[in-house]
Amino acid sequence: MKEQVVICLQCPFACNITVTIADDGHITDFKNNRCERGKNYATQEIVCPVRVLTSTVLLETKDKEHPMLPVQTSAPIPKANLFDAMKIIMGIKAKAPVKYNEVIYPNILGIGVDLVSTSEVLE
Repeated sequence: MKEQVVICLQCPFACNITVTIADDGHITDFKNNRCERGKNYATQEIVCPVRVLTSTVLLETKDKEHPMLPVQTSAPIPKANLFDAMKIIMGIKAKAPVKYNEVIYPNILGIGVDLVSTSEVLE
């Protein structure tokens, strides 16, 4: 058996949850969580941690002062895939105009998650 500490990000308490993991990889116990959300978060972090990826892409626009467009994934993606997603993002160039939450790159990594804009650019 081994123990791993996960800092829960589900509420302002930021519990330091100690997760006990059996030799076969199954979670057997949780300590120091104040709520059920903490257990769920810690389980996700142990089994398959995910993150929303935020970045920028090049932008073809008349506005020379803002040549980049802020983007993010439309849903969390596995943490293990972040660098692969960034390799794709580095090669993307968007063209103005762009609406807020517009799909810039559909189905990034083939996992059903889109890359979307987090800003609006008119020109």
